[in-house]
Amino acid sequence: MTEDLETRRGVVTTEDDGRQRLEFRRSWPDPIEDIWAALTEPERLARWIGVYEGERGAGGTGTFAMTQEEGEHAGSPTRIVECDPPRRLVVEWVQEDSENWRVDLDLWAEEGRTVLRFVQLFPAGADVTDMALGWHWYLDKLGAEVDDGVPPADWDAFVAQAGPAYGRSPS
Repeated sequence: MTEDLETRRGVVTTEDDGRQRLEFRRSWPDPIEDIWAALTEPERLARWIGVYEGERGAGGTGTFAMTQEEGEHAGSPTRIVECDPPRRLVVEWVQEDSENWRVDLDLWAEEGRTVLRFVQLFPAGADVTDMALGWHWYLDKLGAEVDDGVPPADWDAFVAQAGPAYGRSPS
């Protein structure tokens, strides 16, 4: 990808009801079908974020484990809310101590590129800094999967580089 840190950064806005909306936009010169495959094919999904085991397609349920992080990789109950290949995928993860996570992924072609819009809503007043950094890291990993590039491997180095754009000082 040719985008710089600023254009790859997630943007947080407040909805009319007070919820916070985290949105990322990324783009690649690759066909929409290739980006869709990186988001949904088991082998490719595992290389950048994790493993989904369960029914595929709208209404499908299963378990999703984010395997690219350190520590235990326990899966979370997951539901595929919408699936309209290769344009839209909406996934919801059940959370024990908070509202369920819902992620909306939309793809379209624009000026010879495939654009991905990633959206997640959070409760009013939530601090979304860590979530924004985490999703930024994962979307950089997705970009490396699409481009056959080098993914960000070290979380601390990534936070040192990207953290200031989110108001986080390097530690």
